[in-house]
Amino acid sequence: MTSVFTPGEAAENGLMQQDITTSNSHENHASQQAGENKSQAALERMRDVLFSVGDVVYEWTIESDELVWGENVAQALSISDRDVLSTGRKFASLLDSENMVSRYDAIMNTTQVDEGEGVAFQVSYRILTNGRDSEEGCWVEDTGRWYAGNDGRPTKAVGIVRKVDERHEREQQLAYLSYYDPLTGDLNRTRLSEALGHAINNIEETQQPGAFLLAAIDNLAMINDAFGFDVADQVIAAVSKRLKSRMRTGDTIGRYAGNKFGLVLLDCDEEHMEIAANRILDVVRQSVIDTAVGPVAATVSIGGVSLPKHSRNVPECLTRAEEVLEQAKNRHLEGFVAYQHSERRESIRKRNIMLADEIVTALNDRRLNIAYQPIVDANTSEPVLYECLLRMTNADGDAVSAGHFIPVAEQIGLVRMIDHRVFELVLNTLTQNPHLHLTFNVSGFTANDSEWLANFKACMRAHMDVAERLTVEITETAAIQEVEETVSFVNSVRDLGCKVAIDDFGAGYTSFRNLKTLDIDMVKIDGAFVEKLHESPDNQFFVKTLIDLARNFNIKTVAEWVCDERDVALLRDMGVDYMQGFLYGAASLEVPGNTLDVPANTLDVPTNSDLASG
Repeated sequence: MTSVFTPGEAAENGLMQQDITTSNSHENHASQQAGENKSQAALERMRDVLFSVGDVVYEWTIESDELVWGENVAQALSISDRDVLSTGRKFASLLDSENMVSRYDAIMNTTQVDEGEGVAFQVSYRILTNGRDSEEGCWVEDTGRWYAGNDGRPTKAVGIVRKVDERHEREQQLAYLSYYDPLTGDLNRTRLSEALGHAINNIEETQQPGAFLLAAIDNLAMINDAFGFDVADQVIAAVSKRLKSRMRTGDTIGRYAGNKFGLVLLDCDEEHMEIAANRILDVVRQSVIDTAVGPVAATVSIGGVSLPKHSRNVPECLTRAEEVLEQAKNRHLEGFVAYQHSERRESIRKRNIMLADEIVTALNDRRLNIAYQPIVDANTSEPVLYECLLRMTNADGDAVSAGHFIPVAEQIGLVRMIDHRVFELVLNTLTQNPHLHLTFNVSGFTANDSEWLANFKACMRAHMDVAERLTVEITETAAIQEVEETVSFVNSVRDLGCKVAIDDFGAGYTSFRNLKTLDIDMVKIDGAFVEKLHESPDNQFFVKTLIDLARNFNIKTVAEWVCDERDVALLRDMGVDYMQGFLYGAASLEVPGNTLDVPANTLDVPTNSDLASG
């Protein structure tokens, strides 16, 4: 249907349409204006963000060399003269001549191709804010994108520049630390090893001899304890300075460890190596070192390896230098020992390597076991408890005693793993044999191992019936190395209901006073004093004195290595409580088991309060 309007209606309708159009126009204008205002506000916010973080934007028209910057360039780069920033060439006049690369290099010398979206670049360089006649400046990071013209060459670049002084300083510090020791300025251990490797290669190529010296400051731990770590650091730095004063051009020094310095000497045979070592000894000890707390005397010990005669690679050289340094320290202070080849020593080392591998394999294959040797009552000769002695079954099925492999295990750090395994075996035996009383030995390394002690505590708290049937032995030498730590260990073990014994007493140098300080339950007299006791009046006097003293402290005594009835008679007359040795049985891999019915009060070993027996 067609609509028909009268003239009046048509006019009225036209006015209405005009009003609607006008209204829409106003609304569109208002909306457009609001959008523009919003965009402007966003731009201002973005500018504020750039101002707040110190970033400044730029556009570089390469063909005309015009360089346009954001409003905050003077503030961001601390440059008041904007004219020096107006072109690429003028800006280049502010660049430090030490810069390795600039924005121009990053853009114009690139091999990348603009595929239509521009090519990103990033470069850091230093600006001299007052021109090249001044040293004042700042490091900046320049990040942007350049665009190519029709010929593929860069025509325009846009980007952001920001100050990075603090970051650059951190990066420089990290770069420095990757090469040098911060205290002495010497090469760090990694770079020293690299320098040693280069020297060995050079020595082999030129056929000129060289040497490596490893020097250690004597008794630095005592200086730490007496004066503090800051004074010890002053001594380290001073010794480093004295060492460098005796070095020739071309020689290298590095800080090998806390108190150790490594020196790589070129064109140096064995005779001159000793001369160099003696010069170092002299220069270190020639006068005291002035520190913040006053003068401190210092000396060094030195181990030397001739190259390539006694070493042709870095690991071997360092190992042998450590070896002879230890000899120098043990022989006497401020001495020098040169490495000399020894077939016997090399044979022992190879054997130890093989033994170490066998220990690890035995641990993995569960070939570590315990043998049980009885400890008897001195009066009745009846077993009251058993010592757990470690055995390793070798590949041939033979049992190897602990004395053959424990020293090596201690040297290579495996003894803690072994002690974990031994305790596991002891705990299993005790839980399966409720009438059995056992004692086992813990190494000095493990006695100060918090992880082992935490595991021990957890197991004992879960098996309180086991704790009262267990005695933990620590050797005399281990006990006195760190008396305070040993006292803490003993208290922890006894608080759990276990007992503690000192093994091999008399083999070390524990004072009798330490017997009371350690608050132990039992002393095992070293077998060297017991074996053939009837033939040695001196040993008889020592053993009698020890037994009387232990009785005075309410500590039980065990005589080890008892092999002769004449010694048994003497020990009984002296009042020893227990005896152990081949006379009463060798160690057996068979668990005594439930056939041993030991009453609760048979082993009369005191504890803290009317000490419970085991």
